[in-house]
Amino acid sequence: MLTKIGKTKQDVIEAANYLKMGELVAFPTETVYGLGGNALDSEASKKIYAVKGRPSDNPLIVHLSTWDEIHSIARPTPAAKKLYEAFCPGPITMILPKLPVVPDETTGGRNTVAVRFPSHPVARDLIALAGVPVAAPSANLSKHVSPTSAEHVYQDLGGRIPMILDGGECDVGIESTIVDLTGENPVVLRPGDITAEEIKRVLGEADYYKGEIKEALAPGMMIKHYSPSVPCYLADEKSLKTALENLTEKGINAVVIATDDTLVTLGNCPAISLGSTPREAQHRIYGALRDSERYQAAIIEDLSDKKEYFAAMDRIKKATGGNKL
Repeated sequence: MLTKIGKTKQDVIEAANYLKMGELVAFPTETVYGLGGNALDSEASKKIYAVKGRPSDNPLIVHLSTWDEIHSIARPTPAAKKLYEAFCPGPITMILPKLPVVPDETTGGRNTVAVRFPSHPVARDLIALAGVPVAAPSANLSKHVSPTSAEHVYQDLGGRIPMILDGGECDVGIESTIVDLTGENPVVLRPGDITAEEIKRVLGEADYYKGEIKEALAPGMMIKHYSPSVPCYLADEKSLKTALENLTEKGINAVVIATDDTLVTLGNCPAISLGSTPREAQHRIYGALRDSERYQAAIIEDLSDKKEYFAAMDRIKKATGGNKL
C-alpha cells in the first residue's frame, strides 16, 4: 500500500472520505499524531488494533469536534460539561458511561467510552468533514515511541495506511490527560499537560490513580510503553556521567537525555536536550527518545524529585520500564 502524506484542504477532504469508507488515516492533534477510524464501525476499530499491533482490550479514545456530538455516544455528567468549558478543545480526555451505539471493539469491551475534543485545526476539520466520531490512539506501532510529526508516523506506519495528514510538529508533545468521571470522585488515570490540581480547581475533587496496574484501564497505563528500539535507563543527575562512562567502557555507544541545566554540568558528551522547563521536556521527550535510536543505549535524567515534571516522568519511566543505572 502506498501512503500519501497530505497537507492541503483537499487532502483533509480525501482523508475524511477514507474515514467514511471504513479506512484509517493518521492526523495531527495538539498532543501527538493519532491513527483514526470511524468509532462507530467495529471493523474500523479492529483495523486500528491490527495496524498498530495493539492488544484489543486496550480502549481507544473517541475524538469529537463539538460538545453536542457527545450525546450521540455517551452519557455526559455535569462534571464533564464543567471540564469541557474549562479545558476544551484541548488535551483532556474524559471517561464516561457509553451508549450502546459504540461497539465493544472501540472501548476494549468496557461499558465506558473515553472522549476528547482536540484543538488542532486539522483534527477538528477532519472530524467535522467525516461526520463521524473518530477513534484514535497514537499513530505508531504498539509500545513504540508516540509520534509528534508526520515523519514519525511514516517511520512506523508507512505502507500500512493510505494517508497521513501533515499538520506540523505537535505543540504539547505528550498524550492527553485522562480523567475517569464514572466513580464517586474524579480520578486521573493518565497524567498530561492538564494536571490533577487544575482539574480539582474546576470540580472541587480530583487525584491521580494510585492503585496497582493489572490491566489497561485507559490508554497509556501499561508499565512498559513509549519505548525506543534501544535499551534506555534512568539515572539521577549525579549518576549520569558515571553511567555514561560505564557503558562507554563496555563498548556501548550511549547518549544522555537530560535538561539543559544538567547537560551543562556534564561537559562534552553525546547528548539530547529536554530543554529548560517542564513544558519543553513534555514537548521534546518523544523526539528525544526517537533520536536515541541512532545510538546503542540511552540514559535519561531522573526528574522524579521535581513535581512539575510529573507528566514527562510518567512517559520516561514507562520508556525505561523502571530500569535504573
